[in-house]
Amino acid sequence: MLRDPLLPLPARISERIDETADTVTFHFELLDEAERKAFRYLPGQFAEISNFGEGESTFVIAGDPAKPERLTVTTKRVGAHTEALHHLYAGAIIGFRGPYGKAFPVADWKGKDIVIAGGGIGLAPLKPIICHVLNHRADYGKLTIVYGARSPGDLMYAADREIWAKAPNTELVVTVDKGDANWKGREGFVPAVLRATAPSAANAVAITCGPPIMIKLTLPVFKDLGFPAERIFTTLEMKMKCGLGQCGRCNIGPFYVCKDGPVFSVAQLQQLPQEF
Repeated sequence: MLRDPLLPLPARISERIDETADTVTFHFELLDEAERKAFRYLPGQFAEISNFGEGESTFVIAGDPAKPERLTVTTKRVGAHTEALHHLYAGAIIGFRGPYGKAFPVADWKGKDIVIAGGGIGLAPLKPIICHVLNHRADYGKLTIVYGARSPGDLMYAADREIWAKAPNTELVVTVDKGDANWKGREGFVPAVLRATAPSAANAVAITCGPPIMIKLTLPVFKDLGFPAERIFTTLEMKMKCGLGQCGRCNIGPFYVCKDGPVFSVAQLQQLPQEF
């Protein structure tokens, strides 16, 4: 008997990490052993997470795809359901549906340099790409990561960033819009810092995710650096609800973001209806 795709699987939170004042990362495991052992996902795919009795929300799976038994989501407190999730700790039971959506075409990027520009919680969809590249380091060229947040207190994944900074053939550039008295690092908006970093577009792909205004200002920088539209990727994660293309909430012209995305190249975005 096929499992109902709208029925959440129970999962237990194994670890909670408070990334910032309003952002939490949860690590969790599916309770069913067979489901846990069979589960796989690719960078860019997402899931529906439910706090039973409170609701359900869409989150990218933000862990290491090589460790699918240890599932990860990072959630920012922006509404009633995420507020409820932020009251959960290790041992709590949540619901999980997924994986859904089209992944980043990481297999097609073998042999290429990878350039990533992320802002705030937008680093979550990008983290699995970074993990994948570092897990298969010989398959890819230089990895450049430009990551920024509003303030030092808004930067996420501190432990991961320490690992990335020491990884071979990897350049990590961290910036904040405005530092505090203890900040010794770089200041500046991600698009400007990306332009100053000036990664080569030759035999490279570019990926960005972050607040809409950051993405809007970053895409022209990639273009100016010489990246063609078919080698620039981003995600459209807004408005998704069911994950199965049934509710119609994420419909854009002939596309459903949950099924035809959430990963799109800029070349694909240019084909979307003008109202988008």
